[in-house]
Amino acid sequence: MNKLHVHLDGAIRVQTILDVAKRRGISLPADTVEGMTQIIVLKKPVTLTKFLGKFAEYMHVIAGDREAIKRIAYEFVEDKAREGVIYVEVRYSPHLLANTKVEPIPWGQAEGDVSPDDVVRLVNQGLSEGESAFEIKARSILCCMRHMPNWSMDVVELCKKHQSGGVVAIDLAGDESLNCEANPEHRKAYEEAERCGIHRTVHAGEVGPPCVVREAVKVLKAERVGHGYRTLEDQDLYKELLHQNMHFEVCPISSKLTGACEPDFTKHPIITFMKDKANFSLNTDDPLIFNSTLQHDYHKAHKHMGFTEEEFKRVNICSAESCFLPEEEKNQLVRRLLEEYGKIQSTAF
Repeated sequence: MNKLHVHLDGAIRVQTILDVAKRRGISLPADTVEGMTQIIVLKKPVTLTKFLGKFAEYMHVIAGDREAIKRIAYEFVEDKAREGVIYVEVRYSPHLLANTKVEPIPWGQAEGDVSPDDVVRLVNQGLSEGESAFEIKARSILCCMRHMPNWSMDVVELCKKHQSGGVVAIDLAGDESLNCEANPEHRKAYEEAERCGIHRTVHAGEVGPPCVVREAVKVLKAERVGHGYRTLEDQDLYKELLHQNMHFEVCPISSKLTGACEPDFTKHPIITFMKDKANFSLNTDDPLIFNSTLQHDYHKAHKHMGFTEEEFKRVNICSAESCFLPEEEKNQLVRRLLEEYGKIQSTAF
């Protein structure tokens, strides 16, 4: 399996949060895995805004700590290997894990010595060491934040600087319901990304109207759309994107709990994507907050949306074909899947 849409800061082990808090002398509202899990995990649908508020429960523990940042990246790779993932692109905001050279400093932290550049280096190290230890391939995507346009040009510069270290793309994330239209600074950053050949994805159409998807594709020149469910409300746009073979990074369980889609999975927009043979992948988004794994999302798709084994195979191949690896590595990934699915003979290559 492949995974193209998962947030590093939404995929941290609860035990790691407790360990780091203890080492740093940070008090938490609970001191057990069970207790913190009850606080962090969403149990029923809320708004996207309330969902994003969950990060404030624990991000101050990890941010600004070099050992913790590298650890969560390494453990992330281990966790994905256990899920059966062979390739993953994990995204995060370097600025939200930093405590210097970022304005404002997030999570109420005091000024420290971990810059966004340090964060990217530490995450790259953790992912690389995880790759070697667990024999899967992991790459990263750096996020601009809708509510912090002053960070965006820095993000694209970090993408350029760390391409050789495993950064494959830029993203625009954050609360789409509060910031529908991309700020000029976001647009400027994406123009620079396109100019430099940096791959681009954008969170759009999760809770915002189809015009956000249109802007992502037409103005920001996104090559993939994060979520994109509301695209179906504009059939002309949807048909155009189908024709373009635009890739949608869909997240079933996430879409229910963030209020992006109605709770009834049997009426989910993903069913339309499936029936139309759209180019999309199944992903977990923030497994810590949703207390889920990729298997849970696959189970929901099978049980409630009519996904068959052949459809899962098709979606995984779509995922591989739409990943942001260099062309040769991408082709190798696609061939590996085709071989495993018995669609080609390995001797053909």
